[in-house]
Amino acid sequence: MGRIVLSIFTTADGVVDDPQRFTFQFVSEDSMRTGLEQLRAADALLLGRVTYEGFAAAWPNMTDEAGFADKMNSMPKYVVSTTLKRGEWNNTTVISENVAETIAKLKAEVDGDILVYGSVALVRWLLRNELLDELRLVTYPVVMGGGVRLFEESGEPTVLRLVGTQAFDSGVVVLTYTPVGTSSSGGGRSPGLLPVKGERGRMPAGPGHTTRHN
Repeated sequence: MGRIVLSIFTTADGVVDDPQRFTFQFVSEDSMRTGLEQLRAADALLLGRVTYEGFAAAWPNMTDEAGFADKMNSMPKYVVSTTLKRGEWNNTTVISENVAETIAKLKAEVDGDILVYGSVALVRWLLRNELLDELRLVTYPVVMGGGVRLFEESGEPTVLRLVGTQAFDSGVVVLTYTPVGTSSSGGGRSPGLLPVKGERGRMPAGPGHTTRHN
């Protein structure tokens, strides 16, 4: 049974769009190493259309000694879209209908992690449909003051359980959460999409990572 795992760049005040504005000055060896380990643990990518198209335009032309590009380009990719008819990137499957059922079936067929980068609209949908198993919020010591945030405004809180923390030399911290009541089979209930007040509280896969609002 696979797990759907989100890895997303965020500022201290929760902004997730256009991470080029706040990430590059904080790149460090330990964060890159963690990002590679995360990618190696994944058996597939699950992306929204906008993030997918950004990746598909960049990754096929990349090379690196660490192995980021080889892994990204060779692994299976699933893109959720009602407008994209065909994926040009290697090993791409487009999911355009029966989305919840198809993703649940994918989780049953995959042994390792199904990794989600960025894809804000898709992540919100996964949370609403109780399909997201883990959130890795790669939190940068920057306050943007405005921008797209991951969690939608809602009248009801979502309780997140803190299951891991990791701090890098750069000051970046990874906060790993699971939605309370959500199991690896997608069960449980997530009533809203706001991080709960009072909850306390890796670098994703190297060069070319973007977080897009799709």
